[in-house]
Amino acid sequence: MSAEERRRLIEAMRPEDAEPVPQLHQVDVPDELRERIEAAMAKYPQVRSAALPALWAVQRHYGWCTPEGMREAAAVMGVTPAYLESLATFYDLFRTSPVARHQVLVCHNISCWLRGADDLIGALCEAAGIDAHEADHGGANSPDGEVFVKGFECMGACDLAPMASIDERYYGPLDTDDARAAVEQLRAGSEVLPGKALAERPAAGGPEPDPDPRVKEVESGDA
Repeated sequence: MSAEERRRLIEAMRPEDAEPVPQLHQVDVPDELRERIEAAMAKYPQVRSAALPALWAVQRHYGWCTPEGMREAAAVMGVTPAYLESLATFYDLFRTSPVARHQVLVCHNISCWLRGADDLIGALCEAAGIDAHEADHGGANSPDGEVFVKGFECMGACDLAPMASIDERYYGPLDTDDARAAVEQLRAGSEVLPGKALAERPAAGGPEPDPDPRVKEVESGDA
């Protein structure tokens, strides 16, 4: 890169892109957030490998990846805020703008679409008071700020088609009655769709087997 090209690049950068690594004493990082990020950093040989867990920690703490939250994470990790922002804007599960309290992601890929994903999104949006087209093309919040609905690409649960992720838990197969019930239950703070959660389904092939005793040996250090 020539000196002139470098000059033009620097001039084109937003001020926040050129922001240096913030120092911890410059940023008021909540203790809980700092501890989560430091715990993630301890699991990896290179600090940057903890960037995605750090962003998850920010999102769970604030509800979305706020600019200040990413700056706090950058201070803990010793990276620039722009580096974390570049990841947050690349991965679709990170939110870089405010979203409603409960997040519903409806798979609209081929298996779910063939089994009624469009109707499922429509029923969710009708119950939540959201425009279905907007929800299926980028996501939308309900007017009361309680429910966010978004059409999403394949989440790898074709056996549950049509399915949805509700507050990071998989549910399915779902129909339009389930959609309306889920919105009511989210607003009421009650259990969502009892019996429809993936976590409640039995293991394929029968009851869950007992853990392999060799696993216990490794975990206890006896192996």
